[in-house]
Amino acid sequence: MVERAKTTATFHLVIISGKAYVEKYKDAIQTRDVFTIWGILQLLRKYPGRLPDLEIMFETEDRPVIKSSDYRGPNATTGPPPLFRYCGDKETLDIVFPDWSFWGWQDLLKCNVSDQQDWNARLFIQDWISEGQQGFKQSNVADQCTYRYKIYIEGFAWSVSEKYILACDSVTLIVQPHYYDFFMRSMQPVEHYWPIRDDDKCRSLKFAVDWGNNHKKKAQEIGKAASSFMQEQLKMDYIYDYMFHLLNEYAKLLKFEPKIPEGAVELCSEVMACQAEGLEGRKKQFMMESLVKGPSTTSPCTLPPPYEIPTLAAFLRRKINSIMQVKKWETSYWENLNKQ
Repeated sequence: MVERAKTTATFHLVIISGKAYVEKYKDAIQTRDVFTIWGILQLLRKYPGRLPDLEIMFETEDRPVIKSSDYRGPNATTGPPPLFRYCGDKETLDIVFPDWSFWGWQDLLKCNVSDQQDWNARLFIQDWISEGQQGFKQSNVADQCTYRYKIYIEGFAWSVSEKYILACDSVTLIVQPHYYDFFMRSMQPVEHYWPIRDDDKCRSLKFAVDWGNNHKKKAQEIGKAASSFMQEQLKMDYIYDYMFHLLNEYAKLLKFEPKIPEGAVELCSEVMACQAEGLEGRKKQFMMESLVKGPSTTSPCTLPPPYEIPTLAAFLRRKINSIMQVKKWETSYWENLNKQ
C-alpha cells in the first residue's frame, strides 16, 4: 500500500535499526525535502533506538492529494495510500507532518488603500523566488512584527508564514482557511486570532481593524494569546515529541517488514551538514543551529488518549459559535454604518 503513494511522493524514507535511508523521486521546491529529512534525522539523534522500523512516502508540494471520496462507498476496493505532507483539508486523507521551516496574496491586493476607500489595511508583496535566491535577506520575521494587525491568507494552499504571523503579538486576522497544518486546529477564533470572511474580505478587514481599535485591551489579549501559544506549545521539544508519536503510531499500522529500497542512500546529520550548499552559506548555518547535540535525557511525553466524542464536539461547536458571533457583529456594524 505504501508503494501506491510513489506516483506523487517527493521522496521515500526508510528507518531501519535507527538509521535513515532516502530514495529521492523528484526535485522539491527550494529546500523543503532537505530540511524535512534533516528534521527526521534530528529526531533520531534525540531519541536514538526509540523509533521502530518504518517507511514513509513524503510529498513536499503544497496541496493534499489523497481524496477521501475515492475510498468510500461500495466501489472502494482498497484503502488510501499513506502519504505524508505539510497540510491537509476536510476532503483529503494525507498525513500532516511539521513543515520544513521548523529548523498574502494577489487576492488581497484589491483591499489596498485607494482614493475612494481606505480599508485600514496595507499589503506588502513578497517575491519568494527572488528571496530564496538571495538567502531570504529581506524576510526577517522580527522586522515584520511592528504592526498592530497582521493578515494571514492562503495562496495556492497553506503557507508556512502562518506560524510566524501568529507569533508576532499582533492581532492575526485570518481569512477563512481551507487547509490546516498540524497545530492550527487547536487554536480558537477570538481567543487566538480574529476570523475574516473569505466572501467579503475587504469589509470584513475594515470591521476587524475598527473593532480592535475600539477594544484595544481585548485585541492585545488576542495577540498575546496567539504568541503565547506559539512559544509554549510549539517548542522544539514538543515538535519532536509530536513527530515521535506520529511515526510510532503510523508504524504500528504497517503490515509488512520495511526494507531498504534499491537506490536509497543512507543519510546522517554529519554527512548532510558537510555537503550543505546554497542560500549563500545559510543552509549549513541553519543545520548547525538546529542540530540536536545529543540524546535526550528524558523520554518523550506521554501520548494522551483520543478526544472523547462529546469533548471534541464541544470544542468544535465553540469554534463555530465564535465565528458566527463575529459575523453577527460585522453585519450589525455595516447596517448601522449604512444608516448614517
